[in-house]
Amino acid sequence: MSTSVMRAVVQRAFGGPEVLRVEEVPRPEPLPTEVLVRVHAAGINPVDWKTRQGGGMAGVLGEPPFVLGWDVSGVVEEVGFGVTTLAPGDEVYGMPWFPRQAGGYAEFVTAPARQFARKPVALSHEQAAAVPLAALTAWQIVADTAQVRAGQRVLVHAAAGGVGHFAVQIARHLGAQVVGTARESRHEWLTRLGAVHVDYTKERFEDTVSGIDVVIDLLGDGHDATSTRSLRVLKDGGLLVAVPGGVSPELRAAAAARGVRTSPFLVEPDGTALAEIARLIDEGAVAVEVEEVFPLEEVAQAHRRGEDNHTRGKLVLRLDS
Repeated sequence: MSTSVMRAVVQRAFGGPEVLRVEEVPRPEPLPTEVLVRVHAAGINPVDWKTRQGGGMAGVLGEPPFVLGWDVSGVVEEVGFGVTTLAPGDEVYGMPWFPRQAGGYAEFVTAPARQFARKPVALSHEQAAAVPLAALTAWQIVADTAQVRAGQRVLVHAAAGGVGHFAVQIARHLGAQVVGTARESRHEWLTRLGAVHVDYTKERFEDTVSGIDVVIDLLGDGHDATSTRSLRVLKDGGLLVAVPGGVSPELRAAAAARGVRTSPFLVEPDGTALAEIARLIDEGAVAVEVEEVFPLEEVAQAHRRGEDNHTRGKLVLRLDS
């Protein structure tokens, strides 16, 4: 294959996993302040398959064709003029360009150098590719939006998922007490991560949980009115961070009537936060869970696996031949 082209997963129509096809496309070139990264692995996130279907970030990306993927781990191949933080040969990971197209399901990506950070030394590329979007989402909710403090009580919905397992660990690192909703098969693992658990298949969380300072809702009102039900467990002045679906006018009004606060959320690239997350990972304070790694050619199967909604941690694509 010519060095001017690369393999990438191209989507030429909205639809099911079958619309994802590996093709040869032009290899990008870094502009000033950008780096070209040879991608070794790419993480898969719910926003990927939602966008593939025509939801998610489809409104930002526009009509196909486009290349999905925002989580990458790899090695800097080239640097553009003005780059001072990275050099060729550096192992990096990042969530470039989100919510615009990054093209992470490809052998190479380009993006501003400061949207990347050095990869955690303790992780393989497959493990590191599982981190950026999920961990940045958790970090920006827990540390930046909610400003969780020691002694507070935090409830994490979908605690065993990609974002959820990072939110549990980051909140625990900051000294919070954490309750997580998850099916029973995940409880032992969540206990090891430091969370008390509620089995949502057997009981209503609002019947057993109370006195919560911060609810991190990774399910939304579209899933059994989870956001609205969560208002009942918050302390006066407590905060609900609603990720999928955001905060509807009805939810905002219901929260105000109960004397609690709400916040929508969308993650953004943040190389500085990724450097801090890498430090926590290398120190053993935060761990990443990868359930399965798929070769690039099995991307459709990987999407089907993710859409089952029973993943523990993350799914990853391997780009190495």
